[in-house]
Amino acid sequence: MEEKVKEKKTIVDAFVEGARNGYKISINSMVPNVLFAFVLIQILNLTGLSDILGKVCQPIMGIFGLPGIAATVLIAGFLSVGGGVGAAASLYASGALGNDHITILIPGILLMGASLQYMGRCLGTATVKNKYYGFLIGINVLNSLLSMIVMKIIVSLF
Repeated sequence: MEEKVKEKKTIVDAFVEGARNGYKISINSMVPNVLFAFVLIQILNLTGLSDILGKVCQPIMGIFGLPGIAATVLIAGFLSVGGGVGAAASLYASGALGNDHITILIPGILLMGASLQYMGRCLGTATVKNKYYGFLIGINVLNSLLSMIVMKIIVSLF
């Protein structure tokens, strides 16, 4: 029986392999999420639902010093961090959100980010009982909201 001899990788081989893996991840995971966010924002704008969503969410988002339409960023961020960032970028590019708004939203996106995806990927594989999912996701959302309040205070100081 022949044994395979492990070849020692050079630093260049390791770099190239890492670059290939990074490219695969970006193409297979990140790009679709960001594209989803841009499409979602365009659908909301074209159908007029963004105006309705903005008016409905204005009282809640006003607590954080944000316009109502910023709720779409948090909704997209709940589904995917890349989607939340993409939604924020799209709304910033359209002028619906400004620098202060983006600054307040960033910790919210990151702390709430991809809760729906993690429910299946992490909680499911860790065999966490379904009855705890709501509580665990709720902690993410609460952390996100608290971070946006803190960031609103920091932004108002500067």
